[in-house]
Amino acid sequence: MPLDVILLVLFGALLHATWNAIVKAGSDKSLDAALISAGGAVSALPFLAFLPLPQSEAWPFIGASAILQFAYFQLVAAAYRAGDIGLVYPLMRGCAPLLIAATSGIVLRENLSGATLAGIVTISAGVLTLAVEARRNSGRAVALSIANAFVIATYTYVDGIGARLSGNAVSYTLWMSLLPPILLFSWAASQRGSLTVVRHVRLNWWRGLIGGAGSIASYGLALWAMTRAPVATVAALRETAILFALVISVVVFKEKAGIWRYVAGVVIAIGVLVLKLA
Repeated sequence: MPLDVILLVLFGALLHATWNAIVKAGSDKSLDAALISAGGAVSALPFLAFLPLPQSEAWPFIGASAILQFAYFQLVAAAYRAGDIGLVYPLMRGCAPLLIAATSGIVLRENLSGATLAGIVTISAGVLTLAVEARRNSGRAVALSIANAFVIATYTYVDGIGARLSGNAVSYTLWMSLLPPILLFSWAASQRGSLTVVRHVRLNWWRGLIGGAGSIASYGLALWAMTRAPVATVAALRETAILFALVISVVVFKEKAGIWRYVAGVVIAIGVLVLKLA
């Protein structure tokens, strides 16, 4: 895996952790998740005129991805309402690469080396180790987190294939970002009323713009990397976002870090090294 690809995926992981922290810190996680999605779409609009349209073969994947992204943002908000970030985030982001690694040979016909598989498993094990720190988390939080891991694995496949078919990974990412916020806000308005949605947007639009720009940039970097390296490898390396999330939790939110967080950090770092040497 080339060094430039690794560094860009790691930068994308930092952006991913940042927008998740914005959602977690918000007072209304469902609407904040929708704002993040909308911020990504707004950030994408200025660049669409300068990029080629995705190839026709990619449009069904863009549509499927929009529906999966709707489910993803809904589950992110629900999981953060139900449980601690120390359990929810590791389960969501840690189970997904394991699912991808277990099935990529069948779905994408990608042959992964033994060292690459070792790196994937090591990173995933490190992320999942963070769940040991959780003390008071409901079965509902676990169920929502695992359900979202399946959604993450599914849209990773859909977008990995779609980006390759599109002819331009950046164009694919930007076009894919336009539909999810429409679905999310339409759903929110139907469930909670337009006035509630408008009031929240008016007060918190800046959070959505900042988080959305980070979200779309993070995923765009990952999709570009998937055109240069195996999807399963990129998906696993992207889960190092949990390390950045840990730093944010300690420095910004002043949360106490237990021993298992540091153990997991070392394990994940080892996994990244294994991937670099694979």
